[in-house]
Amino acid sequence: MAEIKNIPQEKFKFVGDKNLSHDVKLETKPRSYLHDAFSRFCKNKGSVVAACVIVVLVLFAIITPWCTPYQVSYNDPNFAFALPKSHLFENTNFWDGCAVKRVGFHDFIINYAISTELNDAKEGNGGHNVIKNEEYEVVTDDASGSTLYVYREDSYHKLGTIYKQVNVEEYEMIQKYQDETGNQVIYPTVRPSDRPKASQDNNNANYYFKTQMVNNKTEIVLDDNGNVIPVYWQQPAADINDGYHSLRIEGQQGIQRDGTTYYNVYARNVAGGDVELRINYYEYYIFRHAYVLKDGITEPYFVFGATDSGRDILTCLASGARFSFIFAIAIAVVNMFIGAIWGAIAGYYGGAIDLTMERITDVLSAIPMMIVITLLKYHMEETSQILILFLAFIATGWIGMASTVRMQFYRFKNQEYVLAARTLGATDWRVMWKHIFPNSLGTLVTSCALVIPSMIFSETSLTYLGIISLTSGNITSVGTLIAAGQPFLTSFPHIVAFPSVFLALLMLSFNLFGNGLRDAFNPTLRGSEG
Repeated sequence: MAEIKNIPQEKFKFVGDKNLSHDVKLETKPRSYLHDAFSRFCKNKGSVVAACVIVVLVLFAIITPWCTPYQVSYNDPNFAFALPKSHLFENTNFWDGCAVKRVGFHDFIINYAISTELNDAKEGNGGHNVIKNEEYEVVTDDASGSTLYVYREDSYHKLGTIYKQVNVEEYEMIQKYQDETGNQVIYPTVRPSDRPKASQDNNNANYYFKTQMVNNKTEIVLDDNGNVIPVYWQQPAADINDGYHSLRIEGQQGIQRDGTTYYNVYARNVAGGDVELRINYYEYYIFRHAYVLKDGITEPYFVFGATDSGRDILTCLASGARFSFIFAIAIAVVNMFIGAIWGAIAGYYGGAIDLTMERITDVLSAIPMMIVITLLKYHMEETSQILILFLAFIATGWIGMASTVRMQFYRFKNQEYVLAARTLGATDWRVMWKHIFPNSLGTLVTSCALVIPSMIFSETSLTYLGIISLTSGNITSVGTLIAAGQPFLTSFPHIVAFPSVFLALLMLSFNLFGNGLRDAFNPTLRGSEG
């Protein structure tokens, strides 16, 4: 360094106490470990979106069963395979409970006749169109050259009318309901001898018109104008003994024939004192639920459609999702509790204790899950399927958590702060649970977040395969819904679609969420797999 000489004296000044330099005070606020982890988690956009999706799915599982009027145990076979329907799209060709049909003349004329009869019955009964908006197109099939009718078929009205036996009390209640609401439920019946002769059609109440047998098949007889010919059972007033005194089909009463006035018969007395009616099932459904049972169901309406047994998919899916979440969280908590204690003891003490405990876990982990479930079902045959499933997951499910805790205790037990705690006289219990375990919590939280979807997927797989049955009472599962819809995958894909989408979203979101938690609580593992 060059020597500095001849510096003027005026360049030097005495420094006072106020001019002395000191360390600058920190102006930022301190952040806790959880705050810091949350800040890192929020920087991972994929994990944040996954967390939002999980919240939506959880809210769906919690809230939906309380908002729908249906129960898991509810079913109505008459509305089996009903398609998804929402009032938001009822004036569109999307999500309206309808499906495109390409049928021959016979099927088309039946549906057309159903719509004609039900809509012409009473002005207040409008909207019972099997053929949506009565719009259809006539096309020629390229392969066979036959004429086909293309239209959108309403899955809620295609049932039309049915024959149903009721007691006299219910018969009177239906008539009272008709008079109060103006909605026609009971329609003129058909004499048994005038019903189709083919066995498969004999009890089909939608054949209220003239038919004939051709080659052992039912064919419809049309008039000169191409319309069906009604064959309602008609008798003179003096001969009618059906007890009917309510609304009648307009234009189909008091018909003059051979000098005698004939009236439609609306009921047929059967053995046991009951009455056989020909009813519009859609209106009868409203009568039963809204007028008699008053259970909150105002009309047949399934937002996600119905299963093959007529169960509401929305209610079943939400209830199954709720069960899956509760079950998986309970399993994760119990496995974490057992695994934390086992792994902490093995990792902290090491040596012979660790060696012995590890060999025990090796033996337990080698037992296949299927063996455990089979043995439990064999010895606990009359026990709840949920308890069997719970015990099966608990039997070996804690081993992975124990291994994780053990590794964390091996990692931290020789750190300086642990040695300082021992020097100050801390007991082993205090060192384990006050010093080492809190520092392992980040890894354990991440493990639990990944265990939950794993448990849900395992439970879904077992119920899907039928190994565990959760179909009794008000209990169901996502796997049960998927299994129920599998045989109808090509014809009614909506039964499988909604549970499958729910499961796919759940698995994907939990994996992204777990990766985000891992990076947030333990940045040193960022980018690693597992």
